[in-house]
Amino acid sequence: MCAGIPLPCFGCDDRRVPARASLPPSRIVFAPDSFKGSLDATKVACALAEGWRSVRPDDELLRGPMADGGEGTLDAFAAAIPRARRMPVTVTGPTGRRIDSHWLMLPGDRPRTAVVELACTSGIELVGTDETVDPLATHTRGFGEAIRAALAAGATRLMLGIGGSVSSDGGAGVLTALGAVVRDAQGLPVPSGAAGLARAASFDATRLIPPPADGVLVLSDVRAPLLGPAGAARVFGPQKGAGPRQVEEIERALARWARILGVASDVPGAGAAGGCGFGLLAWGAQLASGADTVAETIGLDAALVEAGRVVTGEGSYDSQSLLGKAPGIVRTYAEARGVPVSVVAGRFGVPAGVDDLSLVELAGSPAAALSDPQRWLREAGARLARTHAGRDSV
Repeated sequence: MCAGIPLPCFGCDDRRVPARASLPPSRIVFAPDSFKGSLDATKVACALAEGWRSVRPDDELLRGPMADGGEGTLDAFAAAIPRARRMPVTVTGPTGRRIDSHWLMLPGDRPRTAVVELACTSGIELVGTDETVDPLATHTRGFGEAIRAALAAGATRLMLGIGGSVSSDGGAGVLTALGAVVRDAQGLPVPSGAAGLARAASFDATRLIPPPADGVLVLSDVRAPLLGPAGAARVFGPQKGAGPRQVEEIERALARWARILGVASDVPGAGAAGGCGFGLLAWGAQLASGADTVAETIGLDAALVEAGRVVTGEGSYDSQSLLGKAPGIVRTYAEARGVPVSVVAGRFGVPAGVDDLSLVELAGSPAAALSDPQRWLREAGARLARTHAGRDSV
């Protein structure tokens, strides 16, 4: 439901017969990513649809909020898949503070698929404004604790979204939460985070819980290797508060970690989430495009059959948006079906298309757009509907 307006998700069977139709009704699909720091993808989709329906009330509107493995991945599955259940869990946050979170159990007996999101268990947005972040100490233990809870609840398959990380621990926190022990030269467990990896000498997997029978799929839009100039430390370390000296400390710690585990560090995606992708690879997981997997799971392709338009977008649309991120994947699916695409973004870092809209331009300034993004998303939806109606009448 969006502000009291019936708005079915892809998995719902809600095909309303128009009561009236001055123009032929269309199927319109709303499949945006979140506007990070502003609105989640579900609220973005709802606001766009509300604006559209104010102009074309008889169109069939379908909601399919997207994600790429980062923040909002779990919500995208929950919104699009009927009977998916949120499962509460309390975990150790990335700075050691206990936090209440959740994971998602999808319907079905086999495989019993659980979706666990790093962003809501070990992510950067979980760091309090009054907390000091030490990029050498933050960790992914809470993510591992949520994974362990999902396995204990009977999950036989895992889908793990790993975007939004604040740590660079190479996935050691996940593996230790699952039963492994990382020890120093004296045989003592090392501290959490990259600082602990700098002292690591051995990896004890004796009590490591094995992957579930139906596998582990890691969802990410990052193709970075673990090490090197394009790796976890040098590209993403500064984003997590690491200065130049700390970046090099993290690089050396991750290199040490790679030698101890004996797993290839140059696999694309191993550097995702501060090397969490690498740790999960060592556990036996497979890496996949987050946005593509989300699109497949929520049924985006089926929703686009006979669609008149798909509306996608994200907060900042730039040259990276077409390289594995949600709007680019939506565009790929739409073009394969011959469905026109409109992009709505807070701002564009590349030239906008004729059917694209910027909230900053609609509102007149970044501050105005950020002060009430839902208002301007509704306005964007209405403007797109008028354009669509004009073309239908030609």
